[in-house]
Amino acid sequence: MNHARCFGYLLAVLVVTVCAPWKLNAQVVGGTVQGTVTDPSGAAVPDVQVEIENLSTAIKTSVTTNGDGFYNATNLLPGDYKLTASRQDFASAVQFTLTVGAQRVMNLTLRVGTTAQTVVVSNAAPDVELGSSEISNVVNATTIRELPLNGRDWTQLATLQPGVATVRTQPGVGQADRGQRGFGTQMTINGGRPSQNNYRLDGVSINDYSNSGPGSVIGADLGSDAVEEFSVLTSNYPAEYGRTSGGVINAITRSGTNQFHGSLYEFARNSALDAANFFDTVKPAFQRSQFGGTAGGPIWKDHTFIFGNYEGLRQSLGQTQIAIVPTATARTGQLVAGPVPVDSKVMPYLPLWPLPNVDPAILSPCSSGPPCDVAFYQFSGQQVTPENFFTTRVDHQLSMNDTLFGTVMHDSANISQPDEMNNKITGYTTGRTLITLEENHSFSPRLANAVRFGYNRVVGLVGQTIKAIGPLPADVSLGFAPGLPPGEIDIGGLTNFSGGLGGISNYNFHWNSFQGYDDAFLTLGKHAIKFGVAVERIQENMNASDSPNGLFLFDSLSNFLQNQPTSLSVHVGGTGGPRYIRQTVAGVYVQDDFRALSNLTVNLGLRYEMTTVPTEIHGKLASLQNVTDSTIHLGNPYYSNATLRNFEPRIGFSWDPSRNGKTAVRSGFGMFDVLPLPYETQNLSLFSAPFYLLSTAANLPAKTTFPNAYQ
Repeated sequence: MNHARCFGYLLAVLVVTVCAPWKLNAQVVGGTVQGTVTDPSGAAVPDVQVEIENLSTAIKTSVTTNGDGFYNATNLLPGDYKLTASRQDFASAVQFTLTVGAQRVMNLTLRVGTTAQTVVVSNAAPDVELGSSEISNVVNATTIRELPLNGRDWTQLATLQPGVATVRTQPGVGQADRGQRGFGTQMTINGGRPSQNNYRLDGVSINDYSNSGPGSVIGADLGSDAVEEFSVLTSNYPAEYGRTSGGVINAITRSGTNQFHGSLYEFARNSALDAANFFDTVKPAFQRSQFGGTAGGPIWKDHTFIFGNYEGLRQSLGQTQIAIVPTATARTGQLVAGPVPVDSKVMPYLPLWPLPNVDPAILSPCSSGPPCDVAFYQFSGQQVTPENFFTTRVDHQLSMNDTLFGTVMHDSANISQPDEMNNKITGYTTGRTLITLEENHSFSPRLANAVRFGYNRVVGLVGQTIKAIGPLPADVSLGFAPGLPPGEIDIGGLTNFSGGLGGISNYNFHWNSFQGYDDAFLTLGKHAIKFGVAVERIQENMNASDSPNGLFLFDSLSNFLQNQPTSLSVHVGGTGGPRYIRQTVAGVYVQDDFRALSNLTVNLGLRYEMTTVPTEIHGKLASLQNVTDSTIHLGNPYYSNATLRNFEPRIGFSWDPSRNGKTAVRSGFGMFDVLPLPYETQNLSLFSAPFYLLSTAANLPAKTTFPNAYQ
């Protein structure tokens, strides 16, 4: 087929798919095996039967070489395979390992005889990518399960790849800001933002409500024993990968095989070998146990297979905390700068700051040292975390031309811990559910199709108050508004009191992502063509409250004692209520991997990807459509859509100059778009006027004093 006809066909395919009523960010899970079959003289051999057998399940895939001696087998599950090419009295065979999403080039030379003579490729030898210009690396099952990992978070292994690093400024586990930006480990790939990456499991995007990586309250993504392997694509990846302008972490779950296998495991850590914190007088207790088991095998030999994994985590982490509190002398108004009167309305609140228990002569928060109006209060509390995680996968061969698999994953966890001054127990809760179903059908040796549906649900409850440790945090007589416990009190130079029961700023996220994909694989001459469509429908249901019990600000301890607040913020009549955001991610792609020469593959791709403008089902949105507008625009549309022209070309090549498969020279170019997803407007949607303008924050008139906001 000449080049003009080929590119004409590609253009026609692109036009058809763009005009089709489907939407996309299609991404393929399995790997591809392609190559050319030649005779001993080097001439291409057509009509050769190529059979590819999965050595674990005995499932076979058959394709036939075309007139150019070219074959292409698509969307094969990762694993060990035997490839056999035969025609009349000529045969050749090779064993190889296929990794997730890989494009493996296996050129064969037919030999006279039978397939008993087999060339075995050592799995220890590094594979040279001859079919694609993408920059990627694979982390295999042995590495995932056997390398020691803190918390057994398999995503941490991505940082072993070039260009991948963790974000060191990410808030720690249990800190207030952690949940707002996601609980999973944040990583930068080739300098991109963590929210620009796309995490995929079995071909379904598992990014959370902040568009960050998966994780629970513990800050880790469990399930190492359920992951077969994953790849890290850092740049130059083909047009089939979307929803990302950074890197792609592409994982696949383990499948059952024809043999029954199982395991039981437990990993334990404690404080026996831990070093003491600088502020520790007694080393806090620490106990962590991660335990579980796996089981997999055939339900119907050679046809149906099942694999399951359960992992539990039980952790009690002792943490030494230190707060800046007033000294006993300062509480009576005897300040270093001079005595001040202590207002009677302030006195009931002073016990919210415990008396200091660290000798100022040993350690003082004042740079000048004692005498000082403040000192340190130190205590050790336990951060308690239970978590349960399970995965189940079933694979079934419907016929020689049809395969089906489904995956169900669920993870639930919570943290409870004392607050900054041991007044109350605070907590966080996370939950994740993933359901995937994929069917693969081969219409002919040259045409195959994969249809996949996925549902990804993530729940994050940030800033819960579970119970009061003493009576004061629950005392409504100390509230700033009728019927509420005390709110937040911020005092310059002291550790802030974060509020009583229900008084912490909180965020509740319920993220639902419904995903559908259709990917087709077509072989025409020396062209291996992929094209596809898909849709992701996003539902983000969220609610938040900023200092729900109110907030008093004081410039200094002196002003607090004298009841001279700077400002007050208190809710009148409730908050603006929840938001129900809806959005669709849509697009289409076509990718042509063209074997221009036996040692040269050219990768040509084009992707179109867009998003709809987010909507709120009750119209509770507010924005300035233009910066010069004098009035706020209420309701939909939120903003004008700037993604309607997101065309993303991908061009690359892979060249084998020595023609022996041991060296590859690769290069590529691509355009990638940062999609405007709901995480970018979460705070704007929740707190923008007028729907949240039910509170007031201003300089107080002289008659308004602490704590009663209504006198």
